[in-house]
Amino acid sequence: MAEKQALQSEGAQLAEVLNELEAEHAVKEISGWESGFANLSRALDGLLPGLYLLIGPPACGKTSLAKQLLDQAAMNNSVPGIFFSFAERKKELRIKTLARLSGVENREIRRGSAYLLHWYGVPRLGNVDAGQLPPSWEKLRRSAEEARSWLDLTYIVECDRRMTLHDIEDQIQAVKQIQGRDQIIAAIDDAQRLALSEQSLENRLAILADQLQAIAVNSNAALFAVWPDLHGKRDTTPDAWADRIPGADVVLVMERNQKRTEKLTPPNQAIILHIVKNRGGERGSLAFEFAPAFARFVEAEPS
Repeated sequence: MAEKQALQSEGAQLAEVLNELEAEHAVKEISGWESGFANLSRALDGLLPGLYLLIGPPACGKTSLAKQLLDQAAMNNSVPGIFFSFAERKKELRIKTLARLSGVENREIRRGSAYLLHWYGVPRLGNVDAGQLPPSWEKLRRSAEEARSWLDLTYIVECDRRMTLHDIEDQIQAVKQIQGRDQIIAAIDDAQRLALSEQSLENRLAILADQLQAIAVNSNAALFAVWPDLHGKRDTTPDAWADRIPGADVVLVMERNQKRTEKLTPPNQAIILHIVKNRGGERGSLAFEFAPAFARFVEAEPS
């Protein structure tokens, strides 16, 4: 049974609230954490505890964007983060992080990944002379060492079919305890794996969103759930997602911009991120460019 709390009126607690606000001397342009994307941070009013749904078609970079958001939140705000992956292994996710940080392509890192990856930034050279490695590897090593302070705040969990919502919440609480923090950012890739498979994908989303939102509240977490859009109906606009998930605080829908993509060097993609639901700020659309070779998103000027 929940602990009984003494009832106090809004008026009785007003002085406490005003004192708390007056004690905050920092000048802030946004209420929540910096996302690492200036336009997105302004639109969302920063990343705040709650449930964020990130929805998009296959191969548009959903996993890369979720991981980049988590990493950038950890880097810019010194907040701990945990990434739950059902599809990709830790090694592949770490290669993507190293590619994004260093500007060295994924495929080049894979060819020589045995040299590091146990610890980001600590080469495992064995008998190989560091001078025999190409300059790109020195660049990669240096980038990883510079990121060590915030990488110590982030965790990756490989999930299997036995993973439950209870396990997710336990792992989130464990990271908070290890890091001694009250708040956390978390991301669940392929979140549909947590729902009952006998239900339709749309029904799974509505039910699971309510459960994930409860975890976000209980854990004081900014919780990103990545969800696939497998319909691809041409007559369905991104805004149609806004009313489907009442439990979500923010709904972000990714869409390829084919016209702008044709102007980019393949396999780079132009992506529009639609903010179709946002309880704490604006709605609208933001332009991004996604470079799969580096698992990196950058904000772009709208066309």
